[in-house]
Amino acid sequence: MAFNIVRKIFNDHLVYGQVSKGSAVGLRVDEVYTQDATGTMAWLQFEAMGVDRVKVPVAVSYVDHNMIQSNYMNADDHVFLQSVAARYGAWFSRPGNGICHQVNLERFAAPGKIVLGTDSHTPTNGGAGMIAIGVGGLDAATVMVGAPYELTMPAVMLVRLSGRLQRPWATAMDVILEILRRLTVKGGVGRILEYGGEGVGDLTVPERATITNMGAELGATTSIFPSDQQTLRFLRTQGRANEWVALKADADAAYDEVLDINLDEIEPLVAQPHSPDNVVPVRQLVGTKVDQVCIGSCTNSSYQALATVAGLLRGRVVATDVNLLINPGSKRVYEMLARDGTLAVMIGAGARILESSCGPCIGMGGAPGSAHVSVRSFNRNFEGRSGTKDANVYLAGVVVCALSALHGQFVDPRDVGLEPQSIVEPTDMADGESLNNMLIAPLPADKLASVKGVSHPWHKEVKKGPNIKEVPVKAPIGDEINSEVLIKLGSNVTTDDIMPAGAKVLPFRSNIPAISDFVFTNVDAGFAKRANEAKVKGGGIIVGAENYGQGSSREHAAIAPMFLGIQAVIAVSFARIHRSNLINFGILPLVFKEPADIDLISQGDRLIISDIRSCLTGDQLFKVGEAASRYSFTCVANLNERETKVILQGGLLPYTRSLTE
Repeated sequence: MAFNIVRKIFNDHLVYGQVSKGSAVGLRVDEVYTQDATGTMAWLQFEAMGVDRVKVPVAVSYVDHNMIQSNYMNADDHVFLQSVAARYGAWFSRPGNGICHQVNLERFAAPGKIVLGTDSHTPTNGGAGMIAIGVGGLDAATVMVGAPYELTMPAVMLVRLSGRLQRPWATAMDVILEILRRLTVKGGVGRILEYGGEGVGDLTVPERATITNMGAELGATTSIFPSDQQTLRFLRTQGRANEWVALKADADAAYDEVLDINLDEIEPLVAQPHSPDNVVPVRQLVGTKVDQVCIGSCTNSSYQALATVAGLLRGRVVATDVNLLINPGSKRVYEMLARDGTLAVMIGAGARILESSCGPCIGMGGAPGSAHVSVRSFNRNFEGRSGTKDANVYLAGVVVCALSALHGQFVDPRDVGLEPQSIVEPTDMADGESLNNMLIAPLPADKLASVKGVSHPWHKEVKKGPNIKEVPVKAPIGDEINSEVLIKLGSNVTTDDIMPAGAKVLPFRSNIPAISDFVFTNVDAGFAKRANEAKVKGGGIIVGAENYGQGSSREHAAIAPMFLGIQAVIAVSFARIHRSNLINFGILPLVFKEPADIDLISQGDRLIISDIRSCLTGDQLFKVGEAASRYSFTCVANLNERETKVILQGGLLPYTRSLTE
């Protein structure tokens, strides 16, 4: 029987279930990684499960988000993450080592394997031929204690590439922007994108990683490329050629859908404010003034991308009224740029070089000025995400970004006399000293076991600063919800809308009571106050339209509403990761049976949902009535067997504990 790449990897890792669309499957996982914005909570959850050591072959704790240390909180979180990694057998990537997805691509990504990451852009690793899925922290913690990872098998869409990119002006970023233009931010929901066709061989692994990274903006479960000679070349530069295996779809492999993309026809594209799918050709924006340019993030911060930028900046100076900020994706990339003089070129042109971290992409510094136009080679341009509410953020490839910085306005790269550049990655990337001095390996299990309970430098006590609070746990769901509609929202509500990022909020990621004050603060400043008042009267309900919870994997967008007493979210449809996070924290996610029924509801209405436990174990049809009997409607839960058990227990943490008792 002929199989596609996704089916091959799933078959090889199958623990239970059938690898067929719509079926629940349990998968063995090769690696789990966290980052510091989500990792503190994930590791606290892991610790609460009472397991003595991680049960996956590789676990990595990265520090890359909360890098601004304006007080003790971020620094304390970093100490906690290093100590918990030492205690439980995980690798630790020190602050400054780089962005988790870029470093993981360099050091751990390998074809044919499965990795989970507590960040929505984990699919970056799919550029190296692996299944890489972004999950909430509690899902990651559960897998680290030894459980399989369960998901409903998505449809597999073949993205068939033909032709070749018209370099230097067309980039991998333009490929994924074209796919976003066609499919929209909802187009990947319930799907895995598998890339194939003759055009695949034209793309390097860093270019492929840019495309799979932004598959997250489609709402896709993940995206994956074959493992071929490009993959081998990349792994060889990382000193990991021994981890390469060839991996491609069988000749007659079947797919649920096919999307054809001709790389010959790709032109420079730009995503306009405030959504990654609001895509137009750059030629339509020529002449628009630009105030700030940011290049890097986990999307376009490889050596290849930044060397391309340096080639355009060489001998030139950034426009006088433009701020150009560049953040290399990893220490190794930073080091290579410094060694070969590329960094000096960028500095000489007037670029501000930031540390290897997420930085401006999550509003952690680098905020634009009031109403400024910021052009970024990043993956998201949601309103307010940059740290400036009225900024106009555009997304583009590194070539458009660099030229915008030089000209002070959008230009079409095809009109400025660009000469093709040949970017060759250095062959000394495998220098051992450079590789490992910021990446701390876990202690072998036998050595850890031999010193358990004894004072020893290898056996570190987990260190928790005063801002780190214990994980809140919800009680098992009752048989009735009688709660107020605290907020009614439209379509494409993002996790940034629910739980903002940025330097003000992120330090509270390990303190749920404190961070809960920020829920919906950019949408409705009074939400948290209303929720706390409603909490003692039966809690609250959130109502949303299509694609509720798109964007980041941040489980705080579920756990903080749970802490505020939210009992249910009723929506027309949900983004995958956020729906999972709601279930994980015991919040009932319901879908309108008739989408038009959303129009019946107003903020402030009181809704009653009865016979919940019997409905969950029955047909999962829920009759929802307004308290004064002015209207009623029907919702559907669509929970699989495991999800039902999790909701009944009050969330994944109490459910997992019940399995070990």
